[in-house]
Amino acid sequence: MNEIETARLKLRQWKNDDIDAYARYFADEKDSKYFGGSKNSDDAWRHVAMIIGHWHLKGFGYWAVDEKESGDFVGCVGLWKSLNWPELELGYWIAREKQRRGYAKEAAEACITYAREVMKAESLVSYIDPNNQPSIGLAGVLGAIYEETIELVEQGPHRVYRHF
Repeated sequence: MNEIETARLKLRQWKNDDIDAYARYFADEKDSKYFGGSKNSDDAWRHVAMIIGHWHLKGFGYWAVDEKESGDFVGCVGLWKSLNWPELELGYWIAREKQRRGYAKEAAEACITYAREVMKAESLVSYIDPNNQPSIGLAGVLGAIYEETIELVEQGPHRVYRHF
């Protein structure tokens, strides 16, 4: 299971010590609004277990992201393609206290390169809730092009932004 390093970040596999930071993010309804909503600590643990399972089943997934300099947990960025997902997706969230530093962009660019060069993916999109303006903005900064709005499995309407 590959790890990626950027100038300031390390995208790595999940460990038990990440659960508290993950649970803190998902305990806040405002932070987790566009990522399935708030979760209690047990549900957060199960969600991380699902992410790890995706890695084992698919060979790729969401990485835990750390600042290289401090070792602090930053968030979650990576690639997803569950059973009923239409296409390979790039997804991302950054802990509130680590936002506005360019970390999402830096990690997302590394994931786009990984999808293109390592996975040899034919396509990559981001599915974004129409009300999630920060993610829509980042998709634009990354060069993704809006294509259409679809009903995404059980998630409701989501805009499709194509990276390639």
